[in-house]
This record gives sequence, structure tokens and C-alpha cells, in this order.
Amino acid sequence: MKLWGGRFSSPEHELMEQFNTSLPVDKRLIEQDIAGSLAHVAMLVHCDLLTPDEGELLTDGLEAIRADIASGALQVEGEYEDVHSFVEMQLTGRIGETGKKLHTARSRNDQVAVDMRLYAKQIAHNTTELLQHLIDTLTEKGEAHDVIMPGYTHLQRAQVVTFSHHLGAYVQMFKRDKRRIGNAAELLDENPLGCGALAGTTHEIDRTVTTELLRFAKPVDNYMDGVSDRDYLLELMSDFSIIMMHMSRLSEELILWSSQEFRFVTMADAFSTGSSIMPQKKNPDAAELIRGKTGRVYGSLFALLTTLKGLPLAYNKDMQEDKEQFFDAADTVTDCLRIMAGMISTMQVNEENMRAAVKAGFLNATEVADYLVSKGVPFRDAHSIVGRLILHCEQANKSIEELTIAELKQFSGSIEEDLYAYIDYDEILKKGTKQAMKVNQ
Repeated sequence: MKLWGGRFSSPEHELMEQFNTSLPVDKRLIEQDIAGSLAHVAMLVHCDLLTPDEGELLTDGLEAIRADIASGALQVEGEYEDVHSFVEMQLTGRIGETGKKLHTARSRNDQVAVDMRLYAKQIAHNTTELLQHLIDTLTEKGEAHDVIMPGYTHLQRAQVVTFSHHLGAYVQMFKRDKRRIGNAAELLDENPLGCGALAGTTHEIDRTVTTELLRFAKPVDNYMDGVSDRDYLLELMSDFSIIMMHMSRLSEELILWSSQEFRFVTMADAFSTGSSIMPQKKNPDAAELIRGKTGRVYGSLFALLTTLKGLPLAYNKDMQEDKEQFFDAADTVTDCLRIMAGMISTMQVNEENMRAAVKAGFLNATEVADYLVSKGVPFRDAHSIVGRLILHCEQANKSIEELTIAELKQFSGSIEEDLYAYIDYDEILKKGTKQAMKVNQ
């Protein structure tokens, strides 16, 4: 079952046959391979390289294979070298000698290139939709719980923010991710069919026909680049890595927030697991798995970068290794985006615990310094004054707003009654919102 056996006088070694086959991996390209072959047949007929009757016979045969696979009547398996061999052998077995004409003016090099670009376009589209769903989920959860909470630097309570604003930071990350995926999809939207093995074909073909039928923006400009380019896979996998990094950061915060030390959120049972020995445990395993699988996607990216770094032009068999890495990275990011949206939509937000953490964290200390500056105190002096004020609060076990005006004036005569309104947490948030509106205007 070899498409290239004519030049060889002895059979392939069994070990080599097993080592060389890619069907178990590239069989998921079956739909793209059939779509590319149907477009190729239409082009061959258009260019009079096949008769209309031959074109119809090939088209009907390919559509029948597609239908049988969809119904489950035909399984993509067997002793075939790759998905391309599977389709061509199946076709020839069904319609006879005409099936052998399918490969006219085409190499497996441009065939696999078009399959992968079609598949990558679909993955880019699917990822964009999943990103938008996660963005919508985060936005809805934030709007439903627009409650104050501590904002952190160095994992230390820093300033007051809202839960909505905190989730909004991730919304911005995932919006950038959408733009990156869109850019990658635009760059890869070129048709490599017609490149042949590396230098085109002597047949008079029309590349615009397959370009239009397969809905590519344009044909590739250079044949050698067309069959050897895998930049689009690297770019998408790089984008996947950034998406995973963003989800890993969010996962880390969900893990912290759901701990007994924070208790800001409670994860739904549907996205948690228990302990085999400690019956009280409810573990945020979905978030931990996303955090763990991030390294897996990074690994796929670096594996393909390493595979490609030393390859001369044009196609080399090393490139067969691109599929397993890309498929695994795409599967992983798809699963993680779905799980993350499920976790966010179902988790309980413990608003009172967030409010309590704000009051215990001196999160209006910066505003006290700003207040003093507004009274003419140099900022460095104001910073030092507030530092001493916080030490006093810690020793007295009080918050700043709980101190009397007499206690406050011990640290600066510039402090008046109007400080209390200035450092009220709701007022702080209003001022922050007003500044954000100015920036967005």
C-alpha cells in the first residue's frame, strides 16, 4: 500500500513501516484531506487535465468516503502510511483506475500543507469563540459581584479594588489573546496547493480555483516556502502558550481565593475533587490541572521550534512531527478554556469575606498620603507619616478610619475631619472610576 513503491526492489522493513506511519496521528485531518482533494479535482477538470466524467467519478467517490466516515461505516485505520494514502487507496478501491488520477499535479508535500492550514484555520476560529465565551463569563461574574476586595502586590494587600475590576484585568488579557489568534489566522490564510513537492508542476494548472473553493485569501507566493512553512503553527502555539499563561495566573488566584486562608470564593462541586484520606477536603483540581497543563503547551511549542531550527529547504520528514505537537497543544488549550469558563460561571463569590479583608488591610493608607500631599505636605514626608500611623494602628489593633481625630493629629497637624471622607473605601473607588472614565474618553 505504498504510493512510492515503484522505485524500490525490496519491501520496507516492518520496523521502518511502523516508525514511518503517521496515520494514527494525522487521521484527524481526514475532513481537510477530502476537502482539499475535492477542490483539486475541480481544478483539474477546469484546466482540462481531467474530463468532466472523470471529475464526476472522483468527486462522487470522495463524497462517498466522506459520508461513510461520518456515518461510522468506514473507520480511518489500517496499514496505510498516512491519511493521504488512506483516501487515495480507498478511492481507487471504490472507483477503479480513475482513482489513480487524483494525484495528478499534486505532491503529498503541498497536500499535507493545505490540510494543516485548513485545520489550523478551524482551530483558530474555535479558539476565538472559546475565548469570547470566557470573556463573557468573566464579565458577567464580575458585574454580578461588583464588591470591594483587596488588590495585591507581592501577595500583600495594597489598595482597594473591586472584584469586577480584578476579573476585568483577565478580560483584557483574553481580549489581547483573541487579537493574536486573529492575526495568526490572517497570516496563515494562504493556499499551498500547486506548490508540488517544492517547485510547482509542469502541468498547466490554475491555483485561483482551489484558492477560491477552499476559501483562502490568496495562493502562497513561493513554492518552496509553501511546502516547508510551519510558522503559522508556531505562531498559533505561541498564542496558545500565552493563553495558557493567562489561565494559569487566574488559576493560581482561584486556588488561593478558595483556600481557608482567603475564602473569597467557593468552587462548585462540579469542578472540584476530594481527598482519598481526608474527608473534609475539597480540592480546586480543575484550576490546578490548568496550571499544570500550561507547561505541556509550552513543551509542544519548544519541541516544534527545536524540530524546525536546523532544517534545510524544502520539505523534510522531520516535519511529520509538527502534527502531534500542534494537535496536543490545540486540544489542551481547548479543554482548558472550556473548564475555566465552567469554573468561573459556577463558583460562589463570598462578598463579606472580601469586605472584611479590605478593612483589615490598611488599604486606604496610600489615600492618607495623597490627602497629606493635597494639604501641602511633601510626598516623602507624607509617606513617612503614614508609615508611623500604620505602626500605631497595628499596635492598637485598629484600622485608620477607627482612629479619633485627636489620635490622627498626633502624626500630622495637617489632618482634619475631612480625612474620613477622603479615605472612605466607597469614595476611593468612586475617584478611581472617575479617573478611568477620563482615560477612556
